Amino acid sequence: MKGGYTGKIARVNLTDKSVSTISTEKYLAFGGGHGIGSAIFFDLVGDQLPFEAFDKRNLIIMMTSPFSGTNVPASGRCEVQGLGPMLYPIEWFGHSNFGGRFTSQLKFAGWDGIVVEGAASAPVWINIINDKVTIEDGKGVWGMDTWDTQEEIARRVIPSLRQGEWAQVADDDFTTQVPAVVCCGPAGENLSRLGCLLHGPGSQAALCGFGGVFGSKNLKAISAIGTGGVKIADPKAFMDARLWFNQFQWNVDNPREAARFGGMGYSLISGAPSGGNVTNGSPPLIPARAAACASCPRGCRMRLATGDSNESVCAGTMIFSLPGSAKASRVANDMMQKMGLGHWQLMPTMGYLRSLNMRGLLGKGKKIECDLPIDKMNDPGFPQMLLDAISNRKGIGNDMAEGAARFAAKYGLYEDDLQKGILRLTYWGTQEHYDSQTEVEWGYGSILGERDLMLHMMANYPLHWMAQSGDPYLTAAEAAKLYTDAMVPYNGDEYMIDYGDGPTGIYSDSKVKQVAWVKHYEKMWIGGGGFCGWRWPMCITNNTEDRRGPTPNAEPKFWKAVTGQDLSFADGMEMGHKIYTLDRSIWILQGRTSKMEVFPDYIYDQPGRGSDLPMYLNGKWTYDKGAGRTLDRAKFEDWKSRFYKFEGYNAETGNPTKKTLEKMGLKNVADLLKKRDKLG
Repeated sequence: MKGGYTGKIARVNLTDKSVSTISTEKYLAFGGGHGIGSAIFFDLVGDQLPFEAFDKRNLIIMMTSPFSGTNVPASGRCEVQGLGPMLYPIEWFGHSNFGGRFTSQLKFAGWDGIVVEGAASAPVWINIINDKVTIEDGKGVWGMDTWDTQEEIARRVIPSLRQGEWAQVADDDFTTQVPAVVCCGPAGENLSRLGCLLHGPGSQAALCGFGGVFGSKNLKAISAIGTGGVKIADPKAFMDARLWFNQFQWNVDNPREAARFGGMGYSLISGAPSGGNVTNGSPPLIPARAAACASCPRGCRMRLATGDSNESVCAGTMIFSLPGSAKASRVANDMMQKMGLGHWQLMPTMGYLRSLNMRGLLGKGKKIECDLPIDKMNDPGFPQMLLDAISNRKGIGNDMAEGAARFAAKYGLYEDDLQKGILRLTYWGTQEHYDSQTEVEWGYGSILGERDLMLHMMANYPLHWMAQSGDPYLTAAEAAKLYTDAMVPYNGDEYMIDYGDGPTGIYSDSKVKQVAWVKHYEKMWIGGGGFCGWRWPMCITNNTEDRRGPTPNAEPKFWKAVTGQDLSFADGMEMGHKIYTLDRSIWILQGRTSKMEVFPDYIYDQPGRGSDLPMYLNGKWTYDKGAGRTLDRAKFEDWKSRFYKFEGYNAETGNPTKKTLEKMGLKNVADLLKKRDKLG
């Protein structure tokens, strides 16, 4: 092992209070982050599947990447894996991630990740100070909100810490840093399936319900602080790569076409510091500055002078939007963060409450008895009542804490409301994000995964926002060529970016390749490189004269400089294919079948909203919305079979074949699937 890795992963068993190590070197064939986490999960508990997320056999795996703690742009995210209690109808092996500086501190402490197994008999938290990993008594922090928890644990770890002063953390080790703490809130403690993990004021691992898994293990928090560094295999090559990358990022001192690319929609593509706080976008404005996660040159978060909604972004600042009071909205969204409720999961649950109320199904004396004043959801006092009820399982909040899917199922409404699109939990209990009938790499990629894809930089930001602007800086033909030039190893097929429903569009073999590329990139570079899905992949940019982005050159350039491994982009994508195949094998052990990988009826029956994207229509490229489209069931099923075959799976069942698994070095996976009669 050269650079990027520390060589060891902490293994903490809360049942017997033991701490041991796992060698990172054993798992280098899986890259980093997500891949290593998946391989460890399979090795430790794969043969015990299926079991449920709140079973003590479930693992919480938190992994860094080789890039964590370095200055590789937008690579500081922490991958979280395990069975997700929020996912439905089966609690799939899932993943979420969060930004901030946790992975940097974990690497500085000398660890590539942490694996938590078992369950404590009483509340605890895990304390990581350099090489020392201890299980601490959770008395006094259990019951706290997420913000108070982080402050209290920081005081316990470094009692002498004062802002701007050096403090001793070990025998000869000093720091001016504050411990990086990730924790659950009251929602997680009470096993809410909506429970998230929070780090800092607003960095959420929002999907899958891992806050509830922390709660099931009596684990309040994990704290990490280190005084070491990250070894770089070739420092000169790394600095050369970082300086080379500057051409692709927004230059605040000399911005390219600033009037055009500095605004909201385009700033998502250009990387201009924008802040993500939508409740500070109109008067009265609060003085603010941009805030960024470790290693990110953009700064998509906002730090307000008032301290409201600090470092929250996008959905974290828009769950509550109370008419006439931006201040009250920010306070309400802060309360969500403090209680540890996942914003992307809370959103459809609240929307469903409104729907039930409007349909006359919820309220006093109604089909669903409710002790909350749902008709006053826009009042400033309502958010506190709602969040307290869900987090502490009071009244109707006890059912809501199970998430929208299980809430609806309890009252016999789930199947009908899902198929009609009243409940848009399109992807395994997670909410539809963008129009599944049009932006199909997102829809297909989510159905063929285990949760909402959340890969914004594929089509949504660079293509949808550009087209929607009314002033696209690329024609549809130019966008298709530039994008697909970057999509190694399938580069050269421009129809991968055809979102029309013609012969080269959403049911084509070209779309098979695009979705495969997305899944492989997701597993290797996003999950394994710690990349942010708001910045990567960068197939196009508006910061260079020729509009070409750093993908596919940047990823292997940084990988080789940091790790010393001569990995081509195509090699990395094949590694992503391997990781996706391993994840798929785990889902199959849990009960996944191809018949389950279908959309709700409304996707096939109801016209979609559309999403401005490049389409090849009537023999020429154009931007079109695709509004009114429905998916064709038979064509999607045929497309799905071709996707399975393309990936090396059985075209009927979607199960990986023995040949594919063994070629990937996954013979142990093939053996277990064969033993369970689930081999493709």
